[in-house]
Amino acid sequence: MTGRRRRRAPPDLPPGGVLDWRDSSHWSSRGLPCRYCGHDTHLRDSKRSPAHKVCAEQALAQQVAEAADAYQNGTL
Repeated sequence: MTGRRRRRAPPDLPPGGVLDWRDSSHWSSRGLPCRYCGHDTHLRDSKRSPAHKVCAEQALAQQVAEAADAYQNGTL
């Protein structure tokens, strides 16, 4: 049977997520809007951009799902 493949949902993340933000470099005393959701956060990603860890985890999962989909469809 030939047909369109279903788009994959982002994979479930492990309980603690995949990003390790325990290092103090991920904290700032100044709250700025998260690059993903717009709510203030004191957290910073690896490039020092304001981001909630949960938001960054969700964005990463979405990127993985989109890359897998593109690879399956031969568009990568």
